[in-house]
Amino acid sequence: MSAVINAIEYMLPERTESIDEIAARFPNWPLEKIAEKTGIRARHVANDDECASDFGVIAAQRLFERTGIDPAEIDYLIFCTQSPDYLAPTTACLIQERLGLPTHIGALDINLGCSGYIYALGVAKALIETGQSKRLLLITADTYSKFVNPGDKSVRALFGDAAAATLMSAAEGESTIGPFIYGTDGSGAQDLIVPNSGMRNRGHATPSEEYTDRHGNTRSDHNIYMNGRAVIEFTLREVPQAVTQLCEKAGVSLDDIDAVIPHQASATVLEGIRKKLALPAERFVVCMEDIGNTVSCSVPIAMKRALTNGQIKPGGLLLLVGFGVGLSWGATLVRLPDDFSR
Repeated sequence: MSAVINAIEYMLPERTESIDEIAARFPNWPLEKIAEKTGIRARHVANDDECASDFGVIAAQRLFERTGIDPAEIDYLIFCTQSPDYLAPTTACLIQERLGLPTHIGALDINLGCSGYIYALGVAKALIETGQSKRLLLITADTYSKFVNPGDKSVRALFGDAAAATLMSAAEGESTIGPFIYGTDGSGAQDLIVPNSGMRNRGHATPSEEYTDRHGNTRSDHNIYMNGRAVIEFTLREVPQAVTQLCEKAGVSLDDIDAVIPHQASATVLEGIRKKLALPAERFVVCMEDIGNTVSCSVPIAMKRALTNGQIKPGGLLLLVGFGVGLSWGATLVRLPDDFSR
């Protein structure tokens, strides 16, 4: 048996924030120039009382409704997030109860950000193809906006909140997911980090005072920090190389790929990757102008949107690549079945 992706659904919070709203706070900031570099003009952001799990539950419910799948058929749940409800218990356990999934299923969280969907697909494929699961629900959800200090211009216009639900199952025939390329470079961990988000600094950094850096960005150690230049350099160094390695491993060329679907980081980063790969724009999926960088959700949302607008079609060979916080990256090939539920 091989693992297949049967359907994808996603949801975005109702609340939005446009660059015009940010301009009201930073009147001297060249937001039009920033929007051109990021490719983002608006994002969806969670309210104070909304969590990633809330969005994940809604995305899954939409998927069940559209596909007609009975939640009782799910035998494994993977929840990929870096903004869990609690450090304990595991958020996947809470989602199992809220969705009314069977109590005999496996359920776990994966703590990965921008590369998370690729890694989670690898875990899901292994679970299905080793007979541990027949019908698996993979949910990605993040609320990075909760990590962003409103006074931090470096990330304020970048991260959006979202959730995506992917239905996977076992099917006869050749594998439609894989092979995989993974990469990890923990020496760059400090380049994209929420310093006081776990146990390491808990004792001596709470409460944490705000400070303003030399660029005029205000944040505290409870907020996300990104060394933009270092992250861009890492991305342009590793991602094209990972794509090349994946093609070599799979025995295909980029000409055989119908579309590349990258993590939706920013327009500058994606254009740099596309040019290094010498890919035409029509075979390189970019769709973040109205939702921003949605972290672990960006790849499945981009895939779903590209299917909806006809840029990609079931049966085509897709190359998915995620990269970012960790530093971490991953890439895989996916061929959606002809009966993929759109």
